[in-house]
Amino acid sequence: MPSPDSTSGTAAPPALATVWPGSSYPLGANYDGTGTNFALFSEIAEKVELCLIADDGQETRVRLEEVDGYVWHAYLPDVTPGQRYGFRVHGPFEPASGHRCDPSKLLLDPYGKCFDGEFTFDQALYSYDLTAAEKDPAETTTLPGVDSLGHTMTSVVINPYFDWANDRAPRTPYHETVIYEAHVKGMTQTHPAIPEALRGTYAGLGHPAIIEHLKSLNVTAIELMPVHQFMHDHRLLDLGLRNYWGYNTFGFFAPHYQYAANRRARSAVTEFKSMVRAFHEQGIEVILDVVYNHTAEGNHLGPTINFRGIDNAAYYRLVDDDLSKYKDFTGTGNSLNARHPHTLQLIMDSLRYWVTEMHVDGFRFDLASTLAREFYDVDRLSAFFDLVQQDPVVSQVKLIAEPWDVGEGGYQVGNFPGLWTEWNGKYRDTVRDYWRGEPATLGEFASRLTGSSDLYEATSRRPSASINFVTAHDGFTLNDLVSYNEKHNEANGEDNRDGESHNRSWNCGVEGPTDDPEILELRARQMRNIIATLMVSQGTPMIAHGDEIGRSQQGNNNVYCQDSELAWMDWSLVDKNSDQLEFTRRATALRKKHPVFRRRRFFDGEPIRSGDEVRDIAWLTPAGKEMQHQDWGGEFGKSIAVFLNGEAIPEPNARGERVVDDSFLMCFNAHDHEVDFVIPSDDYASEWTAVLDTTDATGSVSLTVHDGDEVSLPPRALLVFRKTK
Repeated sequence: MPSPDSTSGTAAPPALATVWPGSSYPLGANYDGTGTNFALFSEIAEKVELCLIADDGQETRVRLEEVDGYVWHAYLPDVTPGQRYGFRVHGPFEPASGHRCDPSKLLLDPYGKCFDGEFTFDQALYSYDLTAAEKDPAETTTLPGVDSLGHTMTSVVINPYFDWANDRAPRTPYHETVIYEAHVKGMTQTHPAIPEALRGTYAGLGHPAIIEHLKSLNVTAIELMPVHQFMHDHRLLDLGLRNYWGYNTFGFFAPHYQYAANRRARSAVTEFKSMVRAFHEQGIEVILDVVYNHTAEGNHLGPTINFRGIDNAAYYRLVDDDLSKYKDFTGTGNSLNARHPHTLQLIMDSLRYWVTEMHVDGFRFDLASTLAREFYDVDRLSAFFDLVQQDPVVSQVKLIAEPWDVGEGGYQVGNFPGLWTEWNGKYRDTVRDYWRGEPATLGEFASRLTGSSDLYEATSRRPSASINFVTAHDGFTLNDLVSYNEKHNEANGEDNRDGESHNRSWNCGVEGPTDDPEILELRARQMRNIIATLMVSQGTPMIAHGDEIGRSQQGNNNVYCQDSELAWMDWSLVDKNSDQLEFTRRATALRKKHPVFRRRRFFDGEPIRSGDEVRDIAWLTPAGKEMQHQDWGGEFGKSIAVFLNGEAIPEPNARGERVVDDSFLMCFNAHDHEVDFVIPSDDYASEWTAVLDTTDATGSVSLTVHDGDEVSLPPRALLVFRKTK
């Protein structure tokens, strides 16, 4: 039986009564109510030590003698929740061969469910001589052997038991879903109704004030920007900045502990679960933005904190003709090796854990194309897709792809398998172009408005496969989209070189803040146009947090490093921009009430019944006549009316009953001048009542028209009518 080896120090190390062989599954540290089983995969290791860290920093090392299928394991009956630990992996340090084992580094558990401490980013974290590399960047093969204990974070054993009470997943169908993208800290840091101690935390996000706000917007799912444990980049810290967004993961099983209100109690796991339970009680799903495409260790010059030192060649994609370097399809320095069975297992185990143990309802996969690269190209038949498809747990939750990466051929909008939905980048670009008045956008605008059948129907997907969005965390806020032509990212310390330069934005005549009332009114109307378009489009709408109250980032379209008021929600805007908030609530309520805006199947444009010429959808010129082929490029190519037939919804409801709704007529005018719309003949309806008007600050309108009437629609406006006779 192995015996613990104690390191020297001033305090006595933890006492261990015994060490048992334990099990190779599950991986990680798993407490069963009596003791803890530890298991770590490493194919390249020659020796693995489990390191137990006392509160005073004392270390006790336990050599793991048992190895099954490259999994090193032991069971320690005396180890209970709260125990800090790490691993030391002995093996080859041969960068040219792709191996970077370094036993001087205390390595974090890839399956760790909680972490504690901070990184110091001095020589201790790096497995090469920093001084030598400063003189010669190619000199990264000298192993300095500086111990990282005390300079790195530690893994922590958790108590897995939690009272979920009667928690049930809402399981909201996609076609009834409205997603709200939010940041845990940014959403809560300045909210006046949240106790100061809870601001910026999971407990703050689950506070009734936040839930009430979301419910008022008819939101059914909150999509959280990364909450997996992440690292703040050394470069950013030197600049006085932080990795605010969190796309720098190293712990795929652990909620980021700095978002916990009670960090000393290591309560992040319990607090996260309590937050999920609170959302579920109000029928709101929780979706996580997950980053399985790369890790925080960066390229060959990055720190050694876990994967690199455990089994570098297994966990990372390496350059074929130079194994000391990393393939980078993500722009972050490395790419996880989703071709390796143990890396795939890590990803799938993580996904299942968050569903079964943390009760989340779905995932948005950052740069998802990277996960589908078998060799170089993105492959719809990749092992990752196969595993997700057949997994009885993961396949049943919401799966949302960001369908691109930065590698060649990485833009894959519309090309993911049938189980998946996608952030529809083409929807974003088309709606932006249409409302800023770009020419020749009408045809594509019509396709995006109706669910993008050109992208999703061929794979037997429904309109809801299109996650419709115009703004998100990455890029301008809605307010900035209509206020800036150029990005203004100087605060990021990169001389405004970072961030997207082609934003398809329009400042309405003045760059940035202005007191001109006409420009301010136009900007407000443009924001209303975009929100209204989002809510009357077929597909699954997503709102970026703060757009409902006109949040601004002062033209910064890449606030990934701005953990400050620049990026946080400014809740004073609830009062200042109350009209914008009321309009958003009105638009989302319209969508919620009327299934004709959220059909489960695509339109076919055919008559409802034989001999009946009224279709499920009709496209009309401003003159009230059905669009002909030549009309799509006509002189009115920025204006169109759309008829939606509420009596022609072919799909039944969940109980098999026919769905019948009101019919609607939507008049879109993206011109810079007024356009007269003729209400179509009584083949459609004899009377229409306006229900949403973007020329009004709150969308309210009192207008009833009849067939043949002429309605003058101001420039850049949308008017929605409901059939009343």
